[in-house]
Amino acid sequence: MAEIGLVGAPSSGKSTFFKACTLKDVKIAPYPFTTLEPNEGLAYVRAACPCLNAKTGAGGASHPCGKCISGVRFVPIKLWDVAGLVPDAHKGRGRGNAFLSDVMRSDALVHVVDMSGTVDYEGNPASGFDPMLTVEMLEREVDYWLLSLVLKDWKLIEVSKEPAALVEKRLSGLGIQRTSIDTSLRGSLKSMDEQELLDFVSSVRKKSKPILIAGNKFDMKSSEGNVKEIQRTREVIQCSAEVELALREAAKEGLIEYVPGSPSFKAIEEVSGRQKDALGFMKNYLDDNGSTGVQQCLDRLVFDVLGMVVVFPVEDEKRWTSKKGEILPDAFIMRKGSTAVDLAYRIHQDIGSKFISAINAKTGRSVSSDYVLQNGDVISIKSGR
Repeated sequence: MAEIGLVGAPSSGKSTFFKACTLKDVKIAPYPFTTLEPNEGLAYVRAACPCLNAKTGAGGASHPCGKCISGVRFVPIKLWDVAGLVPDAHKGRGRGNAFLSDVMRSDALVHVVDMSGTVDYEGNPASGFDPMLTVEMLEREVDYWLLSLVLKDWKLIEVSKEPAALVEKRLSGLGIQRTSIDTSLRGSLKSMDEQELLDFVSSVRKKSKPILIAGNKFDMKSSEGNVKEIQRTREVIQCSAEVELALREAAKEGLIEYVPGSPSFKAIEEVSGRQKDALGFMKNYLDDNGSTGVQQCLDRLVFDVLGMVVVFPVEDEKRWTSKKGEILPDAFIMRKGSTAVDLAYRIHQDIGSKFISAINAKTGRSVSSDYVLQNGDVISIKSGR
C-alpha cells in the first residue's frame, strides 16, 4: 500500500487536511502543536475502473462492478499526520523531530502550507508572512535531520572502502535506495565539507522522498498572490482543506451528494440559515477553482510524481471475476516497475512462491513473470498448489 506523509508547520491546516481525507477524528484547533502523537488513517486516490469493459453477462454484456462511482475507483492509501515542524526541529526543538523518522518512511510527502500569510512558521498569528519561508524551513529541517543520520557513521565512512554502502545501510530503514545515493554523489564522499554533505543529502531527499506542496487556505483572499509567487520555483496545488472537510462531512450527514475531487455537489435536503450560507460559500469556491484541490494533491503525488499504477487482479480472465463471480473484486496500487510476480506476492505469499504464469485479461495473452505492470491492467495469476 502506498504511504504518504503529511508535514508542515504548526497551524498550517495539516490536521484539517488529514481529517478531510480520512474523516478520522483528530484534534483541530487554532494553536500550535494540536497534534502530539502521529495520526494514521486511510485515504483514497482515484483510478479509472475498467469494469464497463468486462464481458460478464449473458451474450457478453458488460456490467458495472458495484465498487466504483461512474467508472472512478477509489483505491486506499495510508496517510500519516505528524506534529508540526518548527525551525531547529532537527535539534529537538518543538515536537516534530521525534516523528521525522516515522513520516520519512513514507513514499512521499505532502507539505501543507498556510498560504494566507496570517500564520508564521512557528504557528503564531502574523500579518503578511511569506509562506516561502515555511517551505524553505521545512526542507532545511528534513535535510539537516538526514545529515545528522549520515554523520552518526562518519568515523566509519572516513576509513571505509565503500562509504556509500554505509550511507545506504544507515538510510535503508527509511526506504531510501542505493540508486538515489549513487546518483546524488558528486566526487568523494569522504572529502566533502559540511555544505557539500548537506547538498548531497538534499539531493537524496529530493530523489527518494519527493515533496508536493499543498497551498492550503486558498479560500482566503491573501493566498492567491503567495501561491503564484511560490509556483515560480516549486510545484504547488492550491487547496482548501477546510472546504473539503465541510463537503465530506455534509455528504456523510446526507445533506449533499459529493464525490471527492469533483467540481460540484448536489443538495439533497433543504437547509436554511447558517448551513445554507455555508453551502453557498462552498459552491462558489468550487465554481471559482474547479475543486478543493485536496484529492488532486493525493492523486498527483501517487500517480504522476511517484509513477505508481493501479492493477486489478482477477481469477477468471475471461469474465474478469473472482471465483465467487465478483467483478474486479480488488484494486492494488503497485510501485513503479512492479512485475507480474510482484503482484502475485502482493495477493498472497504462497501465490507468489508458486507462480506459474499470468494472463493479461485485456488482451487475453500470457505474460511472463517479469512483465512490467501498466496502469489499469487486469491480470490473472496462475499458481501451483
